[in-house]
Amino acid sequence: MLAAWLLSMRPVAATLKHDRGTLLLRQVPDAVAELFSWDARAQMWRAPGQRYREVMERLRAADASIQDEAAEFGKLEMVVSREIAPYPHQREALAAWKAAGRRGVVVLPTGAGKTLVAQLAMRDTPRSTLITVPTIDLLEQWYTGLLAMFPDVNVGMLGGGSHDETPILVSTYDSAAIHAETLANRYALLICDEVHHLPSDFTRVIAEYSLAPYRLGLTATPGRSDGREVDLDTLIGPVVYSKSPAELKGGALADYREVRIMVRLSPHEQAHYDTLIAERNAFLTTAGIQLGSPDGWTKFVLSSGSPAGRRAMLAHREARSLAYGTEGKLRVLDELLNQHPEARMLIFTDDNAMVYRVSREFLLPAITHQTPVKERHELLTHFRSGQYRRMVTSRVLNEGIDVPEASIAVILSGTATEREQIQRLGRILRKGEGKQAILYEVVTEGTSEERVSKQRRGEWKPRSAPVWEDVNAPD
Repeated sequence: MLAAWLLSMRPVAATLKHDRGTLLLRQVPDAVAELFSWDARAQMWRAPGQRYREVMERLRAADASIQDEAAEFGKLEMVVSREIAPYPHQREALAAWKAAGRRGVVVLPTGAGKTLVAQLAMRDTPRSTLITVPTIDLLEQWYTGLLAMFPDVNVGMLGGGSHDETPILVSTYDSAAIHAETLANRYALLICDEVHHLPSDFTRVIAEYSLAPYRLGLTATPGRSDGREVDLDTLIGPVVYSKSPAELKGGALADYREVRIMVRLSPHEQAHYDTLIAERNAFLTTAGIQLGSPDGWTKFVLSSGSPAGRRAMLAHREARSLAYGTEGKLRVLDELLNQHPEARMLIFTDDNAMVYRVSREFLLPAITHQTPVKERHELLTHFRSGQYRRMVTSRVLNEGIDVPEASIAVILSGTATEREQIQRLGRILRKGEGKQAILYEVVTEGTSEERVSKQRRGEWKPRSAPVWEDVNAPD
C-alpha cells in the first residue's frame, strides 16, 4: 500500500499531442509556458507546430518530464546506391547546414548541384523527409533522382495526380499546403526547393504547421519583391551558405560570359514610342502619380478606371510592347541563330505574345504556361536529345527544368528582378566537357528597358526624383 501511495505521488509526465498543425498540452511546464497560449474552446494549451523543436529542447534542458505523442517521425536506412564525389562547395554547404543545427538556407546558382546537397543531407539525417517543389517538372525530376540515389527507400509523390503516403515524399508547394495539417507530424526533415516560394500567404503553412526539427531551404535567389524572404529565418532558418555564379565559374559550373547587345528603335518606332510615353506622362503629372514611388503603380492601376486613366494605361502597355518587341531584336536574334548553328539555345521573352511571334517567324518550338504538360515533356525530351536545338519560352522555364545540354541563352525581354536574370543564366551553366556558355541580353536603347536591364543585373539604384519612364511596371 505504501509503495502504491508513493508511486501515486510522483509527478505525472505532461503529454504533448498534435492537432492539425499545432501542439497541445493540458498542463504546461514553466520551461515552455511562454510558447503556448490558452485555447478556451479545447480547454488545452496550444502552440504552432513549428515550435516543436524548441519545446522539446527547452523541456530537456529543464529536465522536465514529457510524454511525446505528437511526432510520428520514422528513422530510415538511407543507403545510397552510388558514391558521388561532391564539389568543395557542396561539402562546405552540407557542413555549414549541420553546424547550424541542421536548419537553414543554402544559396547556390542553378546548375551548382543543390539537389545533391539535399540528398547528402538526407543521407546524414536518416529520417522521414518531405520535399516541396514549385512545379510538376521539378516534382518528376526529384522523384526520379531520389529513386536512383535511395533505391531501398519507399519514395512517393504528392501532386500531379499522385497522392502517396511514403517515408520520403516529394510534393508540389500547392499540394503540400492543401494537406499541411495531415503532413505536419509525419516528417522530421523538411526540404524546400526554390525556397523563396515558401513565405507566400498560401504556402507558408507548410513550415508553420510542420513539426520537422530539421529544415533545409534551397534557392539561387532568396530575395522576394515583397521582402518576405526575412520570414525564412523563422520558417526554415537563416542563410547558412551562399555562393554566386561568378564564384563557381569554370569550376563546378561551366565557364560563361555575358554579352549585352543594344538595339535601337527605327525612326518610326521611336516617334511612336515618344508619343505614347508623352501621353502617359501627361496623365501621370495631372494625377500627381510617381511610378517610382512605392505605391505609384497601384495608384496608376486604380486610376485606369477613368477614361483618361485608361488611355494612359493603354499607351503605357503599347510603349512597353514596342520596346520589348522591336524589329531590331528579331534581326539580332536571326544573327545569333546563324552564329551558333549547332549550339543548344534557349530564347527567353517576357510575354507569350512575343514567344509565339518568334516561334512563327523562325519556325521554333515554343513552351508557355499554356503548353499542356505532356506536350511540354515531349518538347523538352526532343531538346535534350538534340532533335530540337533551339527553343523559345517565356517565364515558365525560368525554374524547374534540367537542360544540361543548353549552352546559349538569349534574353529578348524580361522583368527587372535579379532572380530572373540568375535563373535564366542558370539554365546554361551545367558543367560540360569544354563547354563555354554565353548569355546574350538584347536591350532596346533609348527606352526604359535600359533601366530594367541594369536593375536585374543589380546595377541600378533607385532615385529619389520622380521616375516617369518606368515601362516595366507589372502587367
